[in-house]
Amino acid sequence: MSDDNDIRHGRHCVFLMHVHLVFVTKYRREVFTKEILDVLRNIFSSVCADFEAELVEFDGEDDHLHLLAILPRPEGRGLPRTGSITPMSSSSTRMSRSRASKS
Repeated sequence: MSDDNDIRHGRHCVFLMHVHLVFVTKYRREVFTKEILDVLRNIFSSVCADFEAELVEFDGEDDHLHLLAILPRPEGRGLPRTGSITPMSSSSTRMSRSRASKS
């Protein structure tokens, strides 16, 4: 984030939207390793770039992830973009893990 006062302007509104997402594994199983977190950091960065969002912070532990992003503009129906992040990151992580196991 370039500036704390990076307020964006629309035609009829002024906004600065931060989104804090927490992804928790099923039954809080400890599945995230440092290597998987590094892969996921790259995946979430590219997904945010695809949706014109800015990834401010990404961190995680063995059983959950934290993602902080700035959305480019408010959406009228809440946050439909967040539903696109989970399937994209999940499939990309599975593909990268299968490639690593074959090597």
